[in-house]
Amino acid sequence: MSQDGAGIDLEKSLGYLLKEVASALRTAMEEALRPLGLTVTRYSCLELLAQRPGLSNSDLARGAFITRQSMNTLLQTLEREGYVTRPAEAPVGRALPTRLTPSGRALLDQATVAVRSVELRMLSALPGPDQSEASRLLRSMLHSLRDTGA
Repeated sequence: MSQDGAGIDLEKSLGYLLKEVASALRTAMEEALRPLGLTVTRYSCLELLAQRPGLSNSDLARGAFITRQSMNTLLQTLEREGYVTRPAEAPVGRALPTRLTPSGRALLDQATVAVRSVELRMLSALPGPDQSEASRLLRSMLHSLRDTGA
């Protein structure tokens, strides 16, 4: 409880601490990506396309935690800049599968180095086994929150 007896004690709240860490991580990533002309959202889109070529607009939006409309605007911009390609017509259904261009791959390679340096800085105070344990614990928390049977 907080000092006045109401609510939660933010100093002891794991949820609040996770939100602080997420915010600090995003800020550090934005700073690292800015010289490349990228934001975290733009980087996330490129990374998703590299790992899962041909994802639909809806799948990309879910993976980048933005709306489909925002993703569509982002994809149009990335296409105009030459980082992604989309067919003029959907090969099947309505989805226009998006793929990285060689320029998009080159930009992503630079961005990956920048993002990895931020992650390494974030983990620098933790010995290797603690890094693995932190990852395991966070995945367990995520699984618990997503488990619909609970």
